Amino acid sequence: MASTSGSKLVFKILCDNDGCLEVRQLNAKLAQNSFGVKVANLRSVLFDDGKIAIREGRQRVPGGNIRPDSLVVAKTSLRLCQRKAGECGHCDSLHLCRYFVCGGCTFGPKCKNPHNLASPHNADLLQRFGLQDLTEKQLFQLLLQNDPFLLPEVCPHYNKGDGPFGSCRYTTSCTKLHVCLHFLQGDCRYGSRCKRTHTVQQGMKLFKGFSQENIQNLYKIYRNKFIITGQCGQHETPAAAEVTFSQHPRSLTNSVGPSKSNSEGERNEICLYNIRKSCSFKEKCVRVHWNLPYKWEVLHRDGVTWKDLPCMEEIEKGIYFPFRSASNIKQHVDFKTMTYKESPVRRLSTASSVLHPPHFILTTQWIWYWKEDNGLWIEYGQGGGDTTVTSETLEKMYLADKYAEITFQAGKHQYTVHFKGDEGSQTMFQQNLKYKTKREIRRRPRFVSPQDVNDIKSGPSHSSCSSTAEHIPPHWDKKALPDLSYKLVLLSRVDPDYKIEEDFRRTMPCSRIESIQRIQNPSLWKVFQWQKDQMQKRNGGTRVDEKLLFHGTEESLVDAICDQNFDWRMCGVHGTAYGRGSYFARDASYSDRYSRVRGSLNKIMFVARVLVGEYTKGRSNYVRPPPKAGSKALYDSCVDSERDPSIFVVFEKQQIYPEYLIKYR
Repeated sequence: MASTSGSKLVFKILCDNDGCLEVRQLNAKLAQNSFGVKVANLRSVLFDDGKIAIREGRQRVPGGNIRPDSLVVAKTSLRLCQRKAGECGHCDSLHLCRYFVCGGCTFGPKCKNPHNLASPHNADLLQRFGLQDLTEKQLFQLLLQNDPFLLPEVCPHYNKGDGPFGSCRYTTSCTKLHVCLHFLQGDCRYGSRCKRTHTVQQGMKLFKGFSQENIQNLYKIYRNKFIITGQCGQHETPAAAEVTFSQHPRSLTNSVGPSKSNSEGERNEICLYNIRKSCSFKEKCVRVHWNLPYKWEVLHRDGVTWKDLPCMEEIEKGIYFPFRSASNIKQHVDFKTMTYKESPVRRLSTASSVLHPPHFILTTQWIWYWKEDNGLWIEYGQGGGDTTVTSETLEKMYLADKYAEITFQAGKHQYTVHFKGDEGSQTMFQQNLKYKTKREIRRRPRFVSPQDVNDIKSGPSHSSCSSTAEHIPPHWDKKALPDLSYKLVLLSRVDPDYKIEEDFRRTMPCSRIESIQRIQNPSLWKVFQWQKDQMQKRNGGTRVDEKLLFHGTEESLVDAICDQNFDWRMCGVHGTAYGRGSYFARDASYSDRYSRVRGSLNKIMFVARVLVGEYTKGRSNYVRPPPKAGSKALYDSCVDSERDPSIFVVFEKQQIYPEYLIKYR
């Protein structure tokens, strides 16, 4: 580990240079400094996920060393307190005027919000976070690129759809920034041809209280922010051997696959809640809102916009049949190359049925087929013979690793399924290991018509059926079981569940609890129990480690979380030091810093039941837990410390049940 003084010097240099430097620039700055930091120590500093984020560069170097054009960005979990002056007694956030930090407070000494970094509260925090040696300017640069409270959010809807405002309905009244997201991330391919704006001039009203210097530096501040939160893709995804240091076993990149593909998949997934009834996340939802479990689109000639294809139902009917390689209508869509008139085509879909419990409606059921010598297509597991391979097992394996090769036995023969075709081919196939014969295989969605969708939605409610009461905790209020969604049950001090107050007060003794409510959501509870069963089966029947943990949030998200569970993409980022997932804390005092207050003295905190299972130390680039040593099986969650964990990161929301809601001040 690098010396503390060496780590602090690197941090100061980064904050002195717009919060970031390329590795070669950082080395040059260190060489000029009389204090000096040895290269070996610098490597340890760069691997400190709590303080450093890195975007890997393009320039390859021999010997496995870090690429010199990699961008090193300074990180911190310290935030500004969002309560009004005088309303907060003691918290883990700085008591400072936000406009003072942004450089544009016009009130000076007359400002009613604090401008004093040396106050006992602030000085203690800076000492605890190791930032006491930073100058005011260095600290403010660090806060600007880390604290989401300080920067206007980029409008996700402006970056989708056609028209001058994309799909944003608020046009000129939108409170979010209308600017090209890829431009701010540093990876827009269209330059001056881009139909999204590459300037912030139209959104200047959102930067009230920012100094002119910070306004001129907004591109770097946003780019740094996206690198820190993992939203900024690498220039090029390198192999692990190319980015590790020869004497250091850890890699700068995620060992379980690039994060970009995961986030792209989620953005192109159709929202199940929106089809079923309505999505509580509304415009914050990262998934596609559409009235069917599939959507066919063709890429516009501008190379950016995806347009709806007409006759979607007919195209969907066509792809359902495995013997068809193209749709047989005027819109001739080639299913093998996924093109229409030589333009790329894509099919958006709801989540695969194997990823959700059986009672989930309108998921996509994928059927796997193999082609016989006579040209007939046979579904796996349906053609007779002694084989355990089915569409469901292949689908699970495919989603786990789309480049895998799966070996199975059917009768006397052994076969290998290749999800990735031969070089230059997109065709999946299975091969007989003895005779080397190959047979094409296809993955096709089961067809669901618009009428089928309406019938399923209007059918008997899964959560209101007679079996619901059998699947809920016995202490729940049976009179407060909704047909859909959830109900809140106010707890009295004599309720056994009220004992959660003791755990809250353990680290928040000075706070006053206004109320504790139990969240009764039969659908989410059923999903949670299903997930627990799945994890227990994978664990050989061993009990899964389950904990009650805290999560602070803003009041505007309460309804969505109670209804649809936690989703870090919509519920905000509580840090990325240990992975890109939902963060939960053992101590209420940690979650308190993320409990947002807007025009109210009360704050909100969830207590969630979390299946933490087997965990390991997290890293900032993880988008799912890493595999266990000597195994392909993944850990269940990530933590800040394996010996004494206080922060847990969960990547699958089915491992979470939001159980209680605490209002306090």
